[in-house]
Amino acid sequence: MSGAAVLVERDGAVAAVTLNRPERRNALDAKTKLELRHALEEIAADASVRAVLLSGAGGAFCAGQDLAEHAAALRDDPGHAFDTVEEDYAPIVRLLATMAKPVVAAVGGTCVGAGLALALACDLRVFAENAVLGTAFCSIGLTCDSGLSATLTRSVGESRARELVLLAETFTPRQAVEWGIAGRVVPPEELATTARELAGRLAAGPTAAYAESKRLIADAWGRDLGATLAAEARAQARLGRTADHAAAVEAFLNKRRPAFEGR
Repeated sequence: MSGAAVLVERDGAVAAVTLNRPERRNALDAKTKLELRHALEEIAADASVRAVLLSGAGGAFCAGQDLAEHAAALRDDPGHAFDTVEEDYAPIVRLLATMAKPVVAAVGGTCVGAGLALALACDLRVFAENAVLGTAFCSIGLTCDSGLSATLTRSVGESRARELVLLAETFTPRQAVEWGIAGRVVPPEELATTARELAGRLAAGPTAAYAESKRLIADAWGRDLGATLAAEARAQARLGRTADHAAAVEAFLNKRRPAFEGR
């Protein structure tokens, strides 16, 4: 749609979501955040979508909050300038992290601030070698939002997270992977193809198993071993009743590759 800040394209069971403000390195203004949240809500509720691909138009992934809009909000209504953190960023990140299907981020160019938080909220990442990553928040006198204080710390550890947040220095995809931010690093010209192939692979997989796995991993941080074992048992029991599990067992016994239907 002309003028859309967020584009959604269907390719079979993959929904490709593209931030579409290339002239602003896909910085997040009010229109973009609203369209992104609505797109993710629709995709999360659509059972025919079995994987999601999040990317940015024009070579950049996302430069975080649009600071021109933020500066105007500080001048016009400083008391509500940060309402967007709870009203927009929190639901967007929650949708990415918890929707019952895998989400792949294709990260090229600029990926800083809330943009980095969006990438870390996704399940898998593919980085272009020339991507520039950073937390950015402290460089403008702010702290983390969009879940970054949790997702970054869980990825790289507390000490490294303190360094990345407090110094706000940029870092490379190779460093990110070395420090624990999981992702594949590819040449820029291979980013789109590699990410789409990965999303397609996930879309052809056991969707219900992916959803249960996402929940177990996310909840593991707040549970003891006994609660974890009980949660795993319940999840396995639910998956044991799916058509995908029954078909996969039969395929294994008959030395065939399973064909998952997402149910």
